[in-house]
Amino acid sequence: MTMSNTGGRRKPPTIHDVARVAGVSRGTVSRVLNGGHYVSPTAQEAVNAAIRKTGYVVNRHARSLITGRSDSIGFLLTEPQEKLFEDPNFNVLLRGCTQALAAHDIPLLLMVAGTEDERRRITRYITAGHVDGVLLVSSHSGDPVAEELREAGVPLVQCGKPMGRGSKVSYVAADDRDGARDMVRHLLSLGRRRIGVVTGALDLPGGVDRLAGYKEVLTDAGIEIDECLIVYGDYSRASGEAGAEQLLARAPDLDALFVASDLMAQGALTALRRADRRVPEDVSVGGFDDSVAATESTPPLTTIRQPYDRISAEMVRVLLALIGGDDPAAVILPTELVLRDST
Repeated sequence: MTMSNTGGRRKPPTIHDVARVAGVSRGTVSRVLNGGHYVSPTAQEAVNAAIRKTGYVVNRHARSLITGRSDSIGFLLTEPQEKLFEDPNFNVLLRGCTQALAAHDIPLLLMVAGTEDERRRITRYITAGHVDGVLLVSSHSGDPVAEELREAGVPLVQCGKPMGRGSKVSYVAADDRDGARDMVRHLLSLGRRRIGVVTGALDLPGGVDRLAGYKEVLTDAGIEIDECLIVYGDYSRASGEAGAEQLLARAPDLDALFVASDLMAQGALTALRRADRRVPEDVSVGGFDDSVAATESTPPLTTIRQPYDRISAEMVRVLLALIGGDDPAAVILPTELVLRDST
């Protein structure tokens, strides 16, 4: 016995219902749902109004069979899984990309590839067509996943400039070098002259550019670069703590410290407290990112703000354009000096 609509469960609206309410053909509705190509503004407005009135919801599975697309995007973190929880920047980017894609009604799949086995599995999954494109975060120089995805023709946008210039890669980045210059200029304006630095990872462009900005400003100010004032970190809290200890041992007269991430700066503050060095009275400390780590530090950190909301939105915009057939693009966004109590 077949249940009728009367007194039973109401059938969901179909594309035919939308066409009838809008007063257009089913083909016009289909074109609107697939990007609005070759549809007049009047017809598109009528279809969108009919969708709202009927409550029609796209059947993603059916559409994917027609278009050959999955209608989903991958967020790929090529780092050990614990980094997702330790470094607040990853979560901020993930949330921003999720929100930006939600405006297009596209789900985001989180993928973490921190081991060789994970990289192989995830690469197979992506190249099999389970996502339409990838937002790649924290890919180190020569990352095999990034290279394999590019070679397979998968639309890809990196967060941060890629190392090397061998291939055209879309990316969105903050202006790391200019941000570092702003921070070191600020420390100099306070009368500080023995300014140490804990760098970021130098197999990432951000680490290279922040160190370059530090050196440029000191050189412009007529201050000779002292290699004893440079130690190398990896963006972890532990490396910031170890780096500050090394600098204090090498240069007891250290009066300022530029740390290439807020998370590392938290570690540096721990080392300074242990050495009975007051912040900012004895040593001014500046970080980079303006993450949660900056506001939770004691004292709160003066830092360089990366515009993560804009970075996320631009990564999504560039990726969707790539999927639509546009050429690769590079976007570099300005940073901002944020003053707090550590300087």
